[in-house]
Amino acid sequence: MTKGAYYRQVSQSREKLSGLYYSFIVLGVLGIVLPDDIDVISDLSERMSVIKDGDVFPEKEQEIISVIERVVKQTTGM
Repeated sequence: MTKGAYYRQVSQSREKLSGLYYSFIVLGVLGIVLPDDIDVISDLSERMSVIKDGDVFPEKEQEIISVIERVVKQTTGM
């Protein structure tokens, strides 16, 4: 990857992250995403870091991922 491509990727990622934050703010103002939903997302993020750090048995990974998928679907009303 060239230096220019790398910095373009970094810039695009920052813009997408900024857009995500603005989306959360707008969705919160509209009452679509509630403060409890943000707490759940934060908790799920912490749980995923356990998998990333390798502090969980491989057979438990799928169980954790299934719980996360169920919570996301429940939170989004799917």
